[in-house]
Amino acid sequence: MIRTHKIFYICLIALFIGLLFFTSGLVWADEVSDSVEEAMEYYKEGDFVEAANSLDYASQLIRQKRSSNLEVFLPDPLSDWTAEDIKSQAGVTGILGGMISVKRTYRKDQGSITVEIIVDSPGIQSIIMVLSNPAYASADGGKLTKIKKQNAIIKYRPSGKNGEINIVVAKKYLVNIEGRNVSENDLVDYASAIDYHKLKKF
Repeated sequence: MIRTHKIFYICLIALFIGLLFFTSGLVWADEVSDSVEEAMEYYKEGDFVEAANSLDYASQLIRQKRSSNLEVFLPDPLSDWTAEDIKSQAGVTGILGGMISVKRTYRKDQGSITVEIIVDSPGIQSIIMVLSNPAYASADGGKLTKIKKQNAIIKYRPSGKNGEINIVVAKKYLVNIEGRNVSENDLVDYASAIDYHKLKKF
């Protein structure tokens, strides 16, 4: 029981650190604070199930806020392109590793490009492995290149005019640009429209 208490307190400390980092100075943080306080009340009453549920809820709120903050890194539509609304997703911890993502689809004539930024995804490590070994990239039909000083994998099929670009930023963000009925230059243009320098510091 003592060990369980220690683990619970460690979780609370970690949650408070995340709260301060992601929500400092925001009114939105009140709902998170309320959930954490509620968890402490349940904990003191010995209701560990409800205490954990309250912490999970607060954690999910923080992840949702982090997801919305990532939206600023999605590029504006390039010349002659239109953009759809941004879609955000904050996965529940334990499901897909609690993956957080934001994406936006851009359209021009019959072509479309979707730019997605993903963090906390288990798949990022596999992309890093491919980027570090050119043999892996070429074996899957891709090629390694540099886009704004970032290592990138481009897979483009001229016959179908479709393809994708994958870029790992700071070993934690995965940027995926996927297009249909577009040129390879279109994909590169959207990959180049992202501010990787600011994303690294986020």
